[in-house]
Amino acid sequence: MSSEAIAKAANSAFSELKTLSNEQRSTALQKIYDALLKNKESVLESNKLDMENAQKNNLSSSLIKRLDLSNPGKYDSMLQGILDVANLPDPMGKITLAKKLDDGLNLYRVTAPIGVLLIIFESRPEVIANITALAIKSGNSAILKGGKESYQTFKVMSDIVNKTLAAETDVPGEAIQLIQSREDVADLLNQDKYIDLVIPRGSNELVRNIKSNTKIPVLGHADGICSIYVDESFDMTKAKRIVVDSKTNYPAGCNAVEQLLINSHIPKDQIAELLNILIAAKVTVHVTPEIKELLEPGEYVKDVEEDSFDKEYLSFDISVKLVDDIRIRH
Repeated sequence: MSSEAIAKAANSAFSELKTLSNEQRSTALQKIYDALLKNKESVLESNKLDMENAQKNNLSSSLIKRLDLSNPGKYDSMLQGILDVANLPDPMGKITLAKKLDDGLNLYRVTAPIGVLLIIFESRPEVIANITALAIKSGNSAILKGGKESYQTFKVMSDIVNKTLAAETDVPGEAIQLIQSREDVADLLNQDKYIDLVIPRGSNELVRNIKSNTKIPVLGHADGICSIYVDESFDMTKAKRIVVDSKTNYPAGCNAVEQLLINSHIPKDQIAELLNILIAAKVTVHVTPEIKELLEPGEYVKDVEEDSFDKEYLSFDISVKLVDDIRIRH
């Protein structure tokens, strides 16, 4: 199919999908859950191939971790997410504002589907299940494009979703379409007649590229640079636990901490104690000269660079500096 045909089919499917009841849409999600559960082994086998290719191509450890569906509980969590969405109240047709403008003239604001979504994402294969569930539940059609590094997983999961929708549900098969080609994306970005919203999910570079190449509205985002501020009245036990967990639990996540701002009035020995906990967890601390003086030299202690406090590491790295008080600018 051409990109125009894909977009047109999604638009046509939306016209039907938005008329389905909440029960029909939720039942479709239950069917997708059942199919992905039944085919778990084949999905994980395909994911294993993607992991092997990623390692051969020397992809970053953070990217490989995002790609891996075999981590304990990750696949089951993905499936549970589908059921969680299915069990949510119907998001459509809710009156969020009612106002009488004049005699016999009332204004209502009612929730409604957006239309056709083009969603472009990178290495997370579980996003297929996430987006499929959210799109169907909210009555939107979706065209999905995954990253090349998750090609095998993407292909198997998309086949399962498409076959399930077509054979076992009232949702039109074209309501969820999955494409592989980068050329298709470039062409789809020109289909503003049929596509209502583009949602790029990935790096800042990806978001900027999409925004500059389409007339379609884009729901983008910036880097997930999260910060922790340690005040002079802090509790050392809590601070150690929070800082280490926020960095090491899932460093590849966009909600992992990337910056540690420490109040300059905290005693130097306590600052060193806090940072040594990170170092012991094999986190590389990128520090200013005044902090470096407090630490023993080693492979996990590095000088900050010009862009250290504008960087999303997505790895076992964190930028650290002293500040005088709670502040946004640093």
